Amino acid sequence: MSKIIVIGANHAGTAAINTILDNYKGNEVTVFDANSNISYLGCGTALFIGKQIADTDSLFYSSKETLTGKGADVHMETKVSSIDFDKKVVSADTKDGQKIEKTYDKLILATGSAPIAPKIPGADLEGVHYVKTFQDGLGIDKMLNDPDVKSVAVVGAGYIGVEVAEAVQLRGKTSYLFDVEDGCLNGYFDKEFSEKMDEAMKKGGIKLHYREPITEIRSSDGKKVSSVLTLKGEYPVEMVILAIGFSPRTCLGDGKLELGKNNAFAVNKNQQTSKPDVYAVGDCATVYNNAKQDKDYIALATNAVRSGIVAGHNVCGTALESAGVQGSNGICIYDYKMFSTGMTLAAAQKHGVDAMCVDHEDMQKPEFMKSENHPVKIRIVYDKNSRKIVGAQLASYQDVSMGLHLFSLAIAKGFTINELPLLDIFFMPHFNKPFNYITVAGLIAK
Repeated sequence: MSKIIVIGANHAGTAAINTILDNYKGNEVTVFDANSNISYLGCGTALFIGKQIADTDSLFYSSKETLTGKGADVHMETKVSSIDFDKKVVSADTKDGQKIEKTYDKLILATGSAPIAPKIPGADLEGVHYVKTFQDGLGIDKMLNDPDVKSVAVVGAGYIGVEVAEAVQLRGKTSYLFDVEDGCLNGYFDKEFSEKMDEAMKKGGIKLHYREPITEIRSSDGKKVSSVLTLKGEYPVEMVILAIGFSPRTCLGDGKLELGKNNAFAVNKNQQTSKPDVYAVGDCATVYNNAKQDKDYIALATNAVRSGIVAGHNVCGTALESAGVQGSNGICIYDYKMFSTGMTLAAAQKHGVDAMCVDHEDMQKPEFMKSENHPVKIRIVYDKNSRKIVGAQLASYQDVSMGLHLFSLAIAKGFTINELPLLDIFFMPHFNKPFNYITVAGLIAK
């Protein structure tokens, strides 16, 4: 029997805990989490803020009771204060001031990430919100119920910022979206794709302000937000939502664990840190990026879940390596859907790849199919020399998300653009064309 401690019980931590409890009986599993809930699907925050889903209950896929029922000793609202890696002791404090000390044989750090707090004057005013936890979402939702809140500034045009900007507009508020970059979703899509999302947001009523960083959040009464100031002007708003990104929570490493990309815990493919009995999973850890063939930092729930499974098996003695990631992702705003995996053309060239791309646009189904048939835009990025596919992007009002999985696997397995045209893709008018956009893109690639 091993004494295993898991710090953090959201996506990665819950996956690790379930893996251990479901497959390896007899271990002593102790869980610490500072929050009052676990397994919250943060991707649903914008959905319930925008009233696109009926309730929030289904945003939780596990609970303290579920894990306790499987045999775990779960301590909620308990903050780990320190870890003695030499003596293998975890020290924690409960919400009522009690101190807990537990020894471990194996330790899994699933400490996650924290919203980046920009150094903007006025960021501590009433009406300034971050987007991370369930409680953050509840706070935003409550304030949007206030009829005096008429305009909202969303800062950051990444995934969360774009989704929240839509949610704000769906609540009948004026939604401003600010970013220092020249467009949205720059980390995931090339300009030719992000511009299409800009068009969808403008059509939906979101006011876009790119290359316009917020320099100050102002208050007319010294307490509440009344406006935001940029280098181009001042905008009256009653609420500010900061969504400029996340940074890994690694303070418990206390300089004792090696850090990697973005100052996340550096781990190998077994999720081991620089100390063999300590594992790190989810947003606090690095990942192996198959497209870049290097360690990277990609904070996505799907990556977190898989890393938790890998760590859960390894701490119990079953050697299992991560298959790596491609950073596959998707977004749907005003019914316009975009998906990407691997590197964009810009990212590949910046990474030193002699990259090319092939672009194609066609209908999803034959033209005689009149219902649920929309144009699909595709870009495939590949290495000019090896011809290996290193990235793909898809965009449409059609749900073409399953097509992205093909490209994720292609990158992971070193598939080339030359192999794509003869891939066995079935044809049926209800679903696609005999010469579908994937096949044609492969055929026309230079």
